[in-house]
Amino acid sequence: MVDNVVEQLGHLALGTRLKRIGERLQAETTRFIEASGLPVPASQFPLLAALDRPGGLTVGELAEAVGVSQPGVTRSVARLAELGLITVTHESADRRRRSVRLTTAGDDVVARARADVWPHVEAAVVEACDGLDGALLGQLAELEARLDREPLDRRAARDAAGHRVGRHEATAHKATAHRAAAEAAR
Repeated sequence: MVDNVVEQLGHLALGTRLKRIGERLQAETTRFIEASGLPVPASQFPLLAALDRPGGLTVGELAEAVGVSQPGVTRSVARLAELGLITVTHESADRRRRSVRLTTAGDDVVARARADVWPHVEAAVVEACDGLDGALLGQLAELEARLDREPLDRRAARDAAGHRVGRHEATAHKATAHRAAAEAAR
């Protein structure tokens, strides 16, 4: 069996690990959604939920609402429009601004998901996270807040410039101790 390098790298590969966990959660949620008879992958539901309001949103507002790049939202919007779940219209004053709204079919999918899928997915995620050491959602929220205050690239640049001399060794020691504790707990 091959070693789990991402796990062994600890904080160094945190982004990769979070992405891997996110992709796994989405894939497993999509399987549940498909078994429920809905035609939409898990990755599209945040967009549908954001659009579940009167008036809809522009593509830019939708990107901001779900925290995804505008090109990514544009691709998702195209897929959802192909499924007949949303409509996209150009605003009269500026042809570049596109308004996105749920169709009747989209309203139905969101209503079914809200009643028959989302509560079960949420319960499954809560169960999977229950009993973890520390509140995972709180830890992720704090991580996001810290990265909002100072993005990773600036932190790394500051560290490389030597602004953390001495503290770097303490941080590395703490990370090593944390990995050792995690290994001992297994």
